[in-house]
Amino acid sequence: MKKYLLFIVLLYLNFSLIAQQKAEPWFKDGEAQIVPAFENQNDWIRTDLWVETTFDTDGDSKPDRMHVDVTRPKQTEDGLKLPVIYESSPYFAGVAPEVEGAFHDVHHELGTFNKEIIHPSVKRTGQRPIISNSQIKTWVPRGYIVIHSSSPGTGLSQGSPTVGGDNESLAPKAVIDWLNGRAKGYTSPDGNEEVKAYWTTGKVGMTGTSYNGTIPLAAATTGVEGLEAIIPIAPNTSYYHYYRSNGLVRSPGGYLGEDVDVLYDFIHSGDESKRAYNNATYRDGEIKNGIDRKTGDYNEFWAGRDYLNHMKPMKAALFMAHGFNDWNVMPEHSYRIYKAAEEMGLPVKIYYHQNGHGGPPPFSMMNMWFTKYLFGIENGVENEPKAWIVRENDKNDTPTAYANYPNPEAEKVTFHLKATSKNEGSLTLEKNKAQGIQTLVDDYNFSAEKLAQLPTSPNRLLFVTPILKEDLHISGLSKLHIKMASSKPAANLSVWMVSLPWNNDKNAKITDNIITRGWADPQNYKSISESEPLKPGKFYELSFDLIPDDQVIPAGQQIGLMIFSSDNQFTLLPEPGTILTVDLDETTIEIPVVGGREKFEEAINK
Repeated sequence: MKKYLLFIVLLYLNFSLIAQQKAEPWFKDGEAQIVPAFENQNDWIRTDLWVETTFDTDGDSKPDRMHVDVTRPKQTEDGLKLPVIYESSPYFAGVAPEVEGAFHDVHHELGTFNKEIIHPSVKRTGQRPIISNSQIKTWVPRGYIVIHSSSPGTGLSQGSPTVGGDNESLAPKAVIDWLNGRAKGYTSPDGNEEVKAYWTTGKVGMTGTSYNGTIPLAAATTGVEGLEAIIPIAPNTSYYHYYRSNGLVRSPGGYLGEDVDVLYDFIHSGDESKRAYNNATYRDGEIKNGIDRKTGDYNEFWAGRDYLNHMKPMKAALFMAHGFNDWNVMPEHSYRIYKAAEEMGLPVKIYYHQNGHGGPPPFSMMNMWFTKYLFGIENGVENEPKAWIVRENDKNDTPTAYANYPNPEAEKVTFHLKATSKNEGSLTLEKNKAQGIQTLVDDYNFSAEKLAQLPTSPNRLLFVTPILKEDLHISGLSKLHIKMASSKPAANLSVWMVSLPWNNDKNAKITDNIITRGWADPQNYKSISESEPLKPGKFYELSFDLIPDDQVIPAGQQIGLMIFSSDNQFTLLPEPGTILTVDLDETTIEIPVVGGREKFEEAINK
C-alpha cells in the first residue's frame, strides 16, 4: 500500500514538472507561476509600432498615433495567445530640467496672480524599439505579454499633452482597441504598413504609479472592451484635488508653486516641430485660461480633468493602492474613486500603507488580481476582504485585512472646543457654553511642525484631547465645521491633526506626529465653485473633510487639532498679519473612531 501511494505521489510530481516545462501558463494557489520556457530574455520578441487614435491634437489634420512597444514570448509566434499587462506614461522619454522660475511664485497676496513663469523644454530621450523595461521581467515569465506606450505629445507619440484632457483617456483606449482588432497599428508614425496583434487574447490589465497610475483609470473611464482589471498605484484622479483644496490654491507636497502648466512643460517631450502649436493651443490657451490661480474655484476646466465625473462607462475590476502619508498625490484621490466604483457594483479592493508616494500592494495580491480577471482562474480573490491596511510598525508586504475602508466599526465622534488659555484649549465630548472667540495671526515664517511644538503661539490655535490611556484606532475622514472671520477679504485656512507630544527623534516615523491635514478657502464657504470676498470682521461658517486616514494613536499620546492660516509647505504665502478669529462655540471636529464615542471614553478613562 505504501509503495502504491509513493507511486501516485511521484506520478503527480512528474505531471506537475511536465506542466511547468510546457510553453503555456500554469497556476498555483490562484497565481500565475513562472514558466521556464518563457524566462529566456534572448527568446523574447520585442517590437514597436504606432497605433492610430480617433483624435488630432497637434494640428496636422491627421489622427495622432501613439508609440507602442511589445514584449512577448517567442511561443506566441506558434499560435499561443496570451493576455496583456499594459503601462502607459508621459515620462518614458525624459522630462524638463529644473530651471529657476519654472514654478509659480507663491509669495503674493491671495486673489492676485504673480509674474509669468519660465517654460523649460524637454530634451527627448525616446528610443525605439524599447520604450521601457518596466513590468517585463515580472510578467513575461508568468505568461503575459507586456506593452508600453508613451502618452500623447511625449516621446515618439504624436499629439500634445493636455494633462488630463480627453486625449489622455482615448490614447490608451486606442491601444486596447488595437489589441482587440478594432483599431489600426502601423510600423511607422506616418506609413501604411499595418501591424496586427494576432498573439493576444485581447484581455488587458493596466498598472503604474503616479501619472502612470492615473492613465489606467483614464482608460477605464472610457468603458473600452478588453480592459478587464486595473491596479492604479498612488494615482492622481482629479487635477483639481491635486492643485486645489476646497477652493484654495494649494500645491502638492514638495512642489510649491506647481500647477497644470508647469506639469505640461515637464512632460512635453514629443516632436519638436509640433511644440509651438501645442504650446499655443493647450498650455497658453486651454490651460492658462482654465486653471484660475486667482480664485481657486472649481470650473469646467477642472471638471473635465476629474475622473470621478467620467466613471459611468467603467467596467474594469479596480484594485487601488496608496500611502496614507502621501502628501504629493494625497490618499483622497484613491478613496473617492474606490467608493464610487464600489457603489457602481464593480469588483473592488483597496490597499493602504503608512508611507509616502508610491508603494505597490504585495506582489501576490497583484498576481491574484490579474490571474482572476485576465486568465479567468477562479481563485476567489473577489471574495477576500476589500481593504488591506499596513499597520504602523508592519512591513508593506504584511497588510492587515479589514472588511472595508473606512473600517465599518468606525463612528463619527464630535469634539467641541474648550478654551484653557489665549491660543490653546481642549477637545471635549460635551458642548461648552459661552466660550467666545480666539484669534490667530497669519505668519508663514512659522512652519506647521514648529507651531505644533510650541507651548503657546499667537500664530495658531491648538486644542487637544486628554492623554490616551490605551490605543485608539481612527479610520476614515475627519470633518471640520468652523465659524470664523478674517481681517482681510481673503485668507488661507489650514488644519492639521497631530499626535502629541511631538517626536523629534531623527528616526521618528511620520505617523508619530502627523495624523491628517486639510486646507480650505473661506471665500468658498458656499461651494468650491463659488467664491466671494470676505467682509472683514464678518463671521462665516464652512465645513470640509480632512484627508482620509487610518491610524492607531498609541496610549500616552494626545490628539491635537491645530488651526492656522498659511501653510508654508502647501499654500500661497501672503504678507504676514492677517488675523483669523474663530468662534469656539460654533466650531467642531468630527473624528471617525473605531468603536465610536464609547471606545474613546474607554481610552481616556481606563
